[in-house]
Amino acid sequence: MRALRAFSTILASASIVASAILPRQGNSTGYQLQTGPLDTPWTADVGTNPWPEHPRPRVERAQWKNLNGVWRWRSVTAGQVEFPPTGQILERSVLIPSCLESALSGIMERGHLYSWFQTSFDVPSDWPTGNRVLINFGAVDYEATVFVNGKRVGFHRGGYFEFTFDVTDYLSMNGTNELLVHVFDPTDTGRYQIPIGKQTLTRGGMIWYTPCTGIWQTVWLESTPAVYITKLDLAAGADGNVNVTVHSSTNSFSTYEITVHELGSDIAKATALCISGSPCIFKVRSPDLWTPDSPTLYNITVTHGSDSISSYSGFRTISRGVIDGVERPLLNGRFEFFWSPLDQGFWPDGIYTPPTVEAMRYDLEKLKEVGFNAIRKHIKVEPALYYKAADELGFLVIQDMPSLRPDLPDPNNSCGSVRLEGPDAQAEFNRQLGLLVEQLKSYTSIFAWTIYNEEWGQATKPPFPEFPLTDLVRSLDPTRLVNAVSGWTDHTAGDFDDNHHYSTPQCGSPFWSVQGSGPSGYNSAYDPSRIGLQGEFGGVGQQLPFEHAWFDDLARQTAYELTNTTEEWNYRCIQNIVQLREQIERYACSGGVWTQTTDVEGEVNGLMSYDRRINRMDKGLWSSTIQSLYDAAAKRGNGSMAITGRGAGLDGLQEVFT
Repeated sequence: MRALRAFSTILASASIVASAILPRQGNSTGYQLQTGPLDTPWTADVGTNPWPEHPRPRVERAQWKNLNGVWRWRSVTAGQVEFPPTGQILERSVLIPSCLESALSGIMERGHLYSWFQTSFDVPSDWPTGNRVLINFGAVDYEATVFVNGKRVGFHRGGYFEFTFDVTDYLSMNGTNELLVHVFDPTDTGRYQIPIGKQTLTRGGMIWYTPCTGIWQTVWLESTPAVYITKLDLAAGADGNVNVTVHSSTNSFSTYEITVHELGSDIAKATALCISGSPCIFKVRSPDLWTPDSPTLYNITVTHGSDSISSYSGFRTISRGVIDGVERPLLNGRFEFFWSPLDQGFWPDGIYTPPTVEAMRYDLEKLKEVGFNAIRKHIKVEPALYYKAADELGFLVIQDMPSLRPDLPDPNNSCGSVRLEGPDAQAEFNRQLGLLVEQLKSYTSIFAWTIYNEEWGQATKPPFPEFPLTDLVRSLDPTRLVNAVSGWTDHTAGDFDDNHHYSTPQCGSPFWSVQGSGPSGYNSAYDPSRIGLQGEFGGVGQQLPFEHAWFDDLARQTAYELTNTTEEWNYRCIQNIVQLREQIERYACSGGVWTQTTDVEGEVNGLMSYDRRINRMDKGLWSSTIQSLYDAAAKRGNGSMAITGRGAGLDGLQEVFT
């Protein structure tokens, strides 16, 4: 016992010394912004106090502490997770949140599969004695093992998802605490087949990009009572019904109060008393509805014992129905044409991490200016503040599940590849798909879920995984549509018949392209039992001066088509969009996804350049052409309607009215 106390004293002293020598934030830590191939207008604004905003707008507490800033970092080899470098000063500075491969990180290096990240923190003295202290991570790619004061407090796997540990019992409440995070990120090395989207360490070609390793979203502490709210599931419908489930740390059944406030006011519009741990329905009378044209949101507070959180929601209902014999996506009971860019969320200075919230919103604001009403968030999950921005600005979001590595080498054929390694890879993909839906399902803007993109990691022999996975997603969230397969091999699962074709559209049409062979073929004829969606098209590009390009080599600036001038780029893009409008008028087209919001590394087919300094769009031309899509859809949407969407799954819930 004496030896243990002595070791604890040495440990605490070492942590205090490390904190004194290496303050978590500041300019004296050795951190230096690196010079990458390309920056953005916001790169210089990041400094050493990045992302200071509260990172979780749907479950927000007053007592929280941001741990972002300059940390310490060490690259290690396999097997070091059991030997945390407690009390040591790690050799290099790194900015958190960031990807190790990014200029913003201060490292800008690839191939570090194993790493230690280190910082220190004090618990604020004004936090109530007896409260719990939680540490939250927005996202760590790919596996994170967390230690506080030398003690292991938890493990998380999955590079896109938030996680929380209660660290109260590991803390020194009156001194400095040491935080160490061991990260393992194999990306696409060896035979690892994990959800990585378009990250690569090994592949070539224009559609694979710089990977992201490490703590790439905000880290923060918060103070909670002994019994606290762990999760809030909330859906508010166009009928005014609020369906809410509050989950507590004890998983017990106890009373809580939820209040929906009047717009711009603290006055209660509706209040309900419900029981935690089970769904509850209550009515808000005559709410203003959320739409892309009028994205009205209501503030919400939840009080559960001594715990209180702030949240928000918009009132809207997503379903599908038949209008004049055509399956359509419906928002609040009306056909809503879905017009979206393919949005990959990459940044030249931060890779996965946008430099600032303002930069992240900039992309959405530029899209809104010309009339986009939707986003296909392409095989990446964004920080929570992205979805809040989409809620506020009025975007319908098709959220992709990040894909498994799609081209694992075939061990039986040196020239071939396999789509799926085996049942373990499938099981892990399934688990993380569940995490995706659970994490994002309460954001108003989420319109649909995409399970597979272009057969990446998708088993193509029976039994086809997209059928049980569609059922899984619907069981977790019966209030959204499901795009089981976006492009390529389609066995008719889900709500959408989704065609990919570059550069011209083939949306809900009787003509299609055969891109290979398969059980049902690729991009087969439109299936009238589902919604017709052009899930990707366009891809028209323009090569750039080197000061605005990732590569200073024109041969590496590529697109599906290239034009010589911005004027010709606009002409060719608008020509394709006019064809989409004609397919709305003639056939069963209900939405289109244009590739893409910005250039990404070697792809120069963005509406904007990768550095966001060039906007290729002729605003007037794009605005009028996009409006013509909505006008064409409106003419097709005035017929008789029969709702065929699934039920809301509300049987047996609590129902209270105020």
